[in-house]
Amino acid sequence: MRRLNAITFKQLRALSQVCETGTISAAAEMLSLTPPAVHSQLKALEEIVGCQILKRGAEGFEPTPEGEALLGAWRISHSVLEKAIRQIETLSKGLAGTVVLGVVSTAKYFAPRLVVLLREAFPDIDVVLRIGNRAQIIRYLQNEEADLVIMGRPPREPLVTAQSIGEHPHLLVAPPGHPLTQLDTVRPADILSEHIVLREPGSGTRILTMRYFDEISPGHEYRHTEMESNETIKQAVIAGLGIAILSAHTMHEELRSGRLVAVPARGLPIMRHWFVVHRAEAEPSHATRTVKDWITANPDRYLPSMDLVSQPAR
Repeated sequence: MRRLNAITFKQLRALSQVCETGTISAAAEMLSLTPPAVHSQLKALEEIVGCQILKRGAEGFEPTPEGEALLGAWRISHSVLEKAIRQIETLSKGLAGTVVLGVVSTAKYFAPRLVVLLREAFPDIDVVLRIGNRAQIIRYLQNEEADLVIMGRPPREPLVTAQSIGEHPHLLVAPPGHPLTQLDTVRPADILSEHIVLREPGSGTRILTMRYFDEISPGHEYRHTEMESNETIKQAVIAGLGIAILSAHTMHEELRSGRLVAVPARGLPIMRHWFVVHRAEAEPSHATRTVKDWITANPDRYLPSMDLVSQPAR
C-alpha cells in the first residue's frame, strides 16, 4: 500500500510520454520539462515498484511487461479522471444532477409530458416526479422532499418563491343533456340545487369550489359527495351522479369528445394560474435552476390547450 500511495500522476505521465515518443528528450519537450527531470521521475517510479519498467527497443524506449501494467493503470485512471472533470463541469453548469419535482394531482395530466421534455432537453438530469394533493405537496416543501413544485395558489407557509407559468381555468361541468346545459341563464340557486361532487379535504380544487359557492350564495347548504381523484369525479359526472367544478386541464379529452359539457354561469370559468415554486430560503442546485428556467420558458410545450375554454359568463 505504501508503494501505491507513493506513485504520482506525474510519474505515470512521464512513463506514458516516453513510451509514446520513444525518447526521454522528446517526452521532456512534450511535458515542458527538462530531460533530467523526466529521467528522475522514471527512476523514482522504478524504485517504488521495485523493477525495471522500460527497455530499449529498435525504435527507442518501450515498456517492459511491468511497465505495460503501469501504463494500463494510467490509461484507466486518466480516463476516469477526465470523465469526473467533465461531470464536475456539467454539474456546475446545471446540466446534470437529480431534481425532485412535486406536482399537485391536478397537474398529473400534463406532468408526464413535462418530464419527458425535460429528459430530452437535459439527458444527464434525473427528474423524479412526485404527485399528491395540495396538502401533501405543501408537506413536501416543508420537509424539503421536493426541489421544485408545480401547484396552484402558493402556500403562506413555508415561505416560497413562486413564478407563474400559465393560466389554469376551472369549469363547472355536467353530463351532456343535463338541464343546466339547456338554460340561457344559470342562477346560483340552479347550481346549488344539484348534487355536487367534491374533491377530498386538503385538495386545492375543493377549496376553490367551496369558495366559489360561498361567493355566489353565502351560507347556502348543498348535497354533495366526496371523491379522492379527478378521474373518479369525471366518471361520476358522466354517469349522472352530479355536477362538479374541475380543472379544465384535467378534462380536455372529455370536453373535446362531448362526454362532459361546461355549464355557463356567472363567474365561470374560474381563472387561476399555475406556479412553479421552491422554498425561499433554500439555495436551488444548478440542476434545479436549469429545470426551473426551462419550465418557466416553455409552458406552451406542456400545458394543455385552452381552445375549449369559453370566456367568463356575465
